[in-house]
Amino acid sequence: MPQVTRRDFLKISAAGTGAAGLSALGFDLAHAAQIRQSFRIAGAREAHSVCPYCAVGCALVAYTKENTDGSVSLLQIEGNPDSPVNEGRLCPKGATAMQLATSARRVADPLYRAPGSDRWQKVSWDDMLNKLAQRVKEARDSTFVAKDATGNTVNRTEGIAFAGGAAFSSEEGYFATKVMRGLGLVHLEQQARV
Repeated sequence: MPQVTRRDFLKISAAGTGAAGLSALGFDLAHAAQIRQSFRIAGAREAHSVCPYCAVGCALVAYTKENTDGSVSLLQIEGNPDSPVNEGRLCPKGATAMQLATSARRVADPLYRAPGSDRWQKVSWDDMLNKLAQRVKEARDSTFVAKDATGNTVNRTEGIAFAGGAAFSSEEGYFATKVMRGLGLVHLEQQARV
């Protein structure tokens, strides 16, 4: 008969007690190996993005899946664990990014409320962009200053301000600044400083 050492006896006892305890709690180890769980994001495509809320720049991972009709469904948004900025963690606002994208209250089309009206009406993107361009032109023309009080040429407009978003890439921020400076704006701000 083989000799059982005290150490072997303790190992066998611990393993037996653990298995008995798990089965007593309802864990069927043989059955657990047979169960294959299908996860909601199994086979989903990963898209990397940046949280739109503040200037910290936390990285997000969005999981999307293509539907049978060709449309794309957003399944989940979570923090990117590979990001050195947030290491997969999100603040309470960043954790609601999924609700920002899928909320039933989200406005999907441009709305316009005429002066004196008490209701909003849907308009096309072309109409809204044309209205926006007209308003920018009117504001620029009515507040344009070619020379200041001392006679220096300044070529600026003081009736429009611009605030950049924290989710801008460097290139988007550079482009937006150039466009706004081209319009003569001097009041430029960034969400990171607000």
